[in-house]
Amino acid sequence: MADRYGSDILSTDWRAPKRGRAVETAAEVGAVVEEVTTDWCGEIVAVDRDLGTLTLEDRRGRRRGFPLGPGFLLDGRPVILTAPVRAAAPTGPKRTASGSIAVPNAPARVARASRIFVEGRHDAELVEKVWGDDLRIEGVVVEYLGGVDDLADHLVDFRPGPQRRVGVLVDHLVRGSKESRIADAIRRGPHGSSVHIVGHPFIDIWQAVKPARLGLREWPTIPRSIEWKKGVCQHLGWPHRDQADIARAWQHILSTVKTYDDLEPALLGRVEELIDWVTAEAPVDPQ
Repeated sequence: MADRYGSDILSTDWRAPKRGRAVETAAEVGAVVEEVTTDWCGEIVAVDRDLGTLTLEDRRGRRRGFPLGPGFLLDGRPVILTAPVRAAAPTGPKRTASGSIAVPNAPARVARASRIFVEGRHDAELVEKVWGDDLRIEGVVVEYLGGVDDLADHLVDFRPGPQRRVGVLVDHLVRGSKESRIADAIRRGPHGSSVHIVGHPFIDIWQAVKPARLGLREWPTIPRSIEWKKGVCQHLGWPHRDQADIARAWQHILSTVKTYDDLEPALLGRVEELIDWVTAEAPVDPQ
């Protein structure tokens, strides 16, 4: 039998608006929506996830911003606009800071007999930050000398040979410099065939970091009468009273280095050359 009194009003959602309840919808660029409090209708042309806003452009080309959230109509239905879900990063092999393909969970190789020598602690820290993953996989240890002046003495103690190669990275290795004279003497010495010396043109390893990473157009020119690192700090307005200040300045510089792309090409090639040198298979003794 038909109910002469009609259906029970309480059996339905009697509070529901005529157009239905608002549902969450991603604010996709290109969708046309209407903002109900202003009757502004337009195409979504931009969404700012950080600010939580969207920009609508009407048919006359005028633009207006609104906060994401409720108060919009899409195809005549109420919606709560939310920021679109970020696209997943493309899958592919991960890279180390040096640009090599990363090997997940690879154990460090037992250290080789061969070594890479660098001049100072800052050089060693920079090499570790960018090439550390590669060096551990290859089993290469990097040692710092405390200056190239004592390189000959270190080589006497180390006793290089075909199975104990040494690669040396030298600062400011340019024609006519003290460093170039030391390198030439070692190449002519008894260990020359087992020692490979390369260098970069920078006065100090600091300059191997691209100046733009520090907001500079170029590294400052420091008079020869002033210690270079202290002069740089003074020029940039950084504390430079003692070695602790210099160490803090270096840590700030080092923090701007994330990958090989933050370093000058003149350093990149030299480090890669040394890694190849100390990991190459030594020639077999015919005897």
